[in-house]
Amino acid sequence: MTSATGPSFVVDLRAATAHLVAVELTAQPSAPTLRWSLPAWTPGSYLIRDYVRQLEGLNLTQADRPIPVRRTGVAAWEAELPDLQPVRLRYQLVATELSVRTCHLDADHGFLCLAAVAVEIEGQRWLPQRISLQLPPGWQGHVPLPQRADGSWCAQDFDQLVDTPIEAGPHASHGFDVAGIPHRWVSWGTTLAGVDPIEADGQLLADVERVCGACCRLMGVERPAADHYLFVLHLTEAGYGGLEHDCSSVLQYGRRRLAQPDGRRKLLQLVAHEYLHQWNVRRLRPAELTPYNYRDPVSIPTLWFAEGVTSYVDQLLPHAAGISDSTEVLADLASDLSRYWLTPGRHVQSLRQSSEEAWVKLYKADAYAINSQVSYYLKGAVLALVLDLHLRRRGSGLPAVLRQLWQSHGRWGRGYREAELLAAFARADADLARLLPAWLNGTEDPDLEPYLADVGVVLTPHPAAVPWLGWMVERSDGGGLQLKRVIRSGPAERAGLMVGDELIAVSGWRLHQPEDLTPVLAALQPGAELEVAYARDGRLRCAQLQAAPAQVERWSLEPDRQATAAAVERRRRWLCLELP
Repeated sequence: MTSATGPSFVVDLRAATAHLVAVELTAQPSAPTLRWSLPAWTPGSYLIRDYVRQLEGLNLTQADRPIPVRRTGVAAWEAELPDLQPVRLRYQLVATELSVRTCHLDADHGFLCLAAVAVEIEGQRWLPQRISLQLPPGWQGHVPLPQRADGSWCAQDFDQLVDTPIEAGPHASHGFDVAGIPHRWVSWGTTLAGVDPIEADGQLLADVERVCGACCRLMGVERPAADHYLFVLHLTEAGYGGLEHDCSSVLQYGRRRLAQPDGRRKLLQLVAHEYLHQWNVRRLRPAELTPYNYRDPVSIPTLWFAEGVTSYVDQLLPHAAGISDSTEVLADLASDLSRYWLTPGRHVQSLRQSSEEAWVKLYKADAYAINSQVSYYLKGAVLALVLDLHLRRRGSGLPAVLRQLWQSHGRWGRGYREAELLAAFARADADLARLLPAWLNGTEDPDLEPYLADVGVVLTPHPAAVPWLGWMVERSDGGGLQLKRVIRSGPAERAGLMVGDELIAVSGWRLHQPEDLTPVLAALQPGAELEVAYARDGRLRCAQLQAAPAQVERWSLEPDRQATAAAVERRRRWLCLELP
């Protein structure tokens, strides 16, 4: 008979300087054959990570007797039990990878992504799971789960356990409310001044609260979807990223980036992105992720909506919260558009393909990926901008579609299929039944300028000051210059150059650093030939490279000074995420 109580985990972080996390699991078996497995990935980050590569020392006992274990897969095991007494499974993990989707433990803190820590006992996925922490002196655990009187935390099932990030250390917790819902903010790492970012910026927490409120208004709800929420910020030297969870999010941000003029705004955009995911992605999510398959990749054609739409509105949400101004929003949107239009792979990989191939392309991109693929975050954000302005032309807007999908699917935990997503947009405007599939499956850019004109915004290209060579160079680790990128069909590729080549000299001038190219390129005319000396695989080579005309290096978005009052009002509503 199956027990009503599922596994209990004790996680020991006291070997912090050895970076070893010790796990002891106690479980009540329901059958003589006990099977268990470790997830291969964590929801929100679509890449098989094989967390088992950090696992070591696994052993199983029953009534203090060792039980032989047989491996049945890369991250799956089984054992034959003599009886149905409780069993104890012990193992440890090496925690040295600092990211929002892995584990990191040192003398300063511990962070656990539980997909890398908690094994799933076959047949017990939907039972309650309990977790306890053993911590170094002075540390406390920050866990977005209900805490029991004995200090442990309880998840309603394995899915909720895996969805629980754990931050531990001597850090302070800062509390605030959003529409009466308790929120906590925990930071590990300091600003350049060596202080907690909340202590350094007395307004930051209030602005986070305002961004959270703007997310609620965007979704047309009075309160957050979660009944409590935890923010974990890792303030590192140069990191950037985030991972969403049902009742929490983990953010990684660079302290030097935070010190830049736009650093604070960009941090709030990251907050907005991950916080909005408690609706779009976590509860309003693709049917392919309902329930999660923790072992295998699943092709998801609608990731462009899950991430692209969120990436688009995260730039507008701080403005909607009254924190940033419209000029900053337009600059941020223009930066995304510039990155998109400077990605040649957008003409090779469609947005739908980008979503479907996330597991094998986006998270495994190499130096040549820019030529053959495009991020569904980036292209999805551009399409979200087009969809929003298209719908506003029809008296609606992207927020209306988000709210409708939340009411029909998200609030009930009902996963949506691609056809249902397309139907939702077609209901908002019949023309999208034809346009949206073409935009998703094609590789041509939507005509954005007429839509921008509707809201009184002008798109301006800015050409580079020098001819185009089709390469990007960087300082190599050993000194000198190295090709970081070579654009397909560009001058450098036609000359036979490739990523990794070391540039020695151009037109007879010795190169040591990127600045050495400046005077050479400044005097260069389109069509002129450069003699390039370079090294590859230890051999010195020469190539003749013909410079191409200068290309646009960026685009800007600016208010149209000739716009009508009606267009100006449409622009205000658009940037504030208000419906017409």
